[in-house]
Parts: sequence; structure tokens; C-alpha cells
Amino acid sequence: MTHTHITERIIWQGIAIEIRYCRAWLSEDINGYNIAHLEIETLEPKRSPLPMTETGYKSHFCQHADILEYGGAKEYVTAWLESEAKSASWKSYIEESRQADLFEL
Repeated sequence: MTHTHITERIIWQGIAIEIRYCRAWLSEDINGYNIAHLEIETLEPKRSPLPMTETGYKSHFCQHADILEYGGAKEYVTAWLESEAKSASWKSYIEESRQADLFEL
């Protein structure tokens, strides 16, 4: 099966991110739900961590209806980033990153 992807880019907190979205990953619906696939990858800085992935890459399956609820893949990913950025682990990562910068002067 050939998958059709839509590719979009966003800048989130100074990080360039590419979003690849396939709205129909499977050839048929499962229990009436269309399974979609998202690939999220940081481009600049390359493979920079994000709140939902330490590696800068995330493969994520969800329902196409979930994406539509947010208005599209870009909006869905942005909302996901904003939600996960509230986590203690992300806040700690940001704080540690800032402190490391002070020592590089």
C-alpha cells in the first residue's frame, strides 16, 4: 500500500520541526476509525529533544478524527508540544540547558 503524506514545518520555541502526516495509514478502518500516522522530527537543531521525545523523532498513530478536531496536523502537534512542555521533566531539561549555556561563555 502506498501512503500519501502531507509535510508541514513549524517553529516551536526556536526549534524547527517537520511534521509528516498520513491520514489513512491502514487500507481499511478499524471499528469505524481511520488510523492516521504522524512523524515528528526536529530539523534545527537537528534531532533536538522535544517534550515528547528525547531523540528529536517521534512516530505516532492516532485517529484521523483526533487530528481534525484540532484543525490539522500542525495544530495537533503544536497543542501536543504545549501540553507536554508543562511536564516537570521538560521544565528540568530547559533549566539544565540554560545552565549549560552559562558555562560555555
